[in-house]
Amino acid sequence: MRTPEAVVEITPEPPHDCPLCPRLVAYREANRAAHPDWFNGPAPSFGDENARLLVAGLAPGRTGANRTGRPFTGDFAGVLLYETLLKTGFATGRYEARADDGLTLTDCMITNAVRCAPPGNKPETVEEANCRPFLAARLAALPRLKVIVTLGDVSRRNVLRALGLKASAGIAGHGTEFQAGPYTVLNSYHCSRLNTNTGRLTAAMFEAVFQRARALIGV
Repeated sequence: MRTPEAVVEITPEPPHDCPLCPRLVAYREANRAAHPDWFNGPAPSFGDENARLLVAGLAPGRTGANRTGRPFTGDFAGVLLYETLLKTGFATGRYEARADDGLTLTDCMITNAVRCAPPGNKPETVEEANCRPFLAARLAALPRLKVIVTLGDVSRRNVLRALGLKASAGIAGHGTEFQAGPYTVLNSYHCSRLNTNTGRLTAAMFEAVFQRARALIGV
């Protein structure tokens, strides 16, 4: 639970030592002790501040964004995500699984519903609620935003709640599309190794979501 001592200013990006979630703080400190050279903090959003597309994931991976400091960088899910963004014109450069690889997002930003790495890659609902004001602030700070791609239903529900809507306001499942306030939301299965290895999500299925985002946004 949030305590009076654990209060921070709500901005689009939480502070590096955000204290709001005790379990995540303890996990962060354990990772910092074991790997002091890692980022070990809330992974900041990455991309274009004038983006018309926002990609919303769930939470950083321990050896992914928690290590590198950039969303979806250094873990398996990032390979498919960044390759797809490059194919659909939302990124330029080359993805090399490190934050200094020079890759740039164009008209696109990536963020997470929960900014700190959770144990077992599973944030608790109270942690989602604690972090949601930062997601709401991130959404509000994108003046040209038109389309949101949510990666997984937990991300979809958090985006809807961050917009002041009910979690049930949008349709669940891969490839669904609906209006949420001024934004069009496209939902995809998460680009995790589990989903791709089992065939639940193919590269073609994933690319189709971003091709639809491109069609909605235009050139």
